[in-house]
Amino acid sequence: MNCRTDIALERQEMLPDSEQKGIKVKRWEKEKAKVTEIEILNEYGEKTLQKPIGRYITVDLPEFSHESELLDGRLTALTESIRKLLPKGSEKILVAGLGNENITPDALGPLCAKGIFSTRHIKGEIIKDLGFSSLKSVSSISTGVLGQTGIETAEYIKGIVDFIKPDAVIIIDALASRRLSRLGKTVQLTDTGITPGSGVGNFRKTIDKTTLGIPVISLGVPTVVDGNTIVSDLTENDNKKTNIDAGEMMVTPREIDTIITRASKLLSLSINCALQPEIEPEMFLALS
Repeated sequence: MNCRTDIALERQEMLPDSEQKGIKVKRWEKEKAKVTEIEILNEYGEKTLQKPIGRYITVDLPEFSHESELLDGRLTALTESIRKLLPKGSEKILVAGLGNENITPDALGPLCAKGIFSTRHIKGEIIKDLGFSSLKSVSSISTGVLGQTGIETAEYIKGIVDFIKPDAVIIIDALASRRLSRLGKTVQLTDTGITPGSGVGNFRKTIDKTTLGIPVISLGVPTVVDGNTIVSDLTENDNKKTNIDAGEMMVTPREIDTIITRASKLLSLSINCALQPEIEPEMFLALS
């Protein structure tokens, strides 16, 4: 299966029924959100989908460029999905936003990191003075990219993990899809970590439990699609051949600025709500 996509559901949808062994699929709906959970159970499923064994939750939403409301079923679906993937008993969490803030389709991670309610510096009686019985210890970073820092993202995160010793890491990054219909309309969550740049053919070091020594949850929104996929879809829809050669071109929506801004707000709010259930979403919005 040779296709440029980070979305496990897209790979599963391409499989005939005879090749669905080792893969478990569940679907349900929340208000404004359609949720699909794919679980890769064994090596057969891993080889077929070309994804590591683990859980992949895809939340299909109204397009971010058309929907500015945050406090609805989309927030509920994402918050519940994060809690489902987060290891039980996790009290210290590192949230890392991957990507280049200066390139809009790649700015999702850095913008999300800015919206995280970091609490590692809040301790003891201060927590009670704020009116909470407890707060998870949360740290947030924006890693930049290799071309900016000269440091592999996996190395950057590993160094911080070794120093602050969190129980788990949550990573946010922009993803690649194979379909225009998913751009700015989908969130994928997984407990298998991430290989930055894999969806656009720029493979970096994998960030997962093996490399960091602790569980890694990753969240992302597809912001680019392979130009060859668009040509293929157009050819199929028009029922005629085309002479367009997309080459290595990656395409992003015209409304990408709005998509990134609104997606980052919803994802950071979902992470905050998942990690700090005592705090109402409205309070997080007031703090942002």
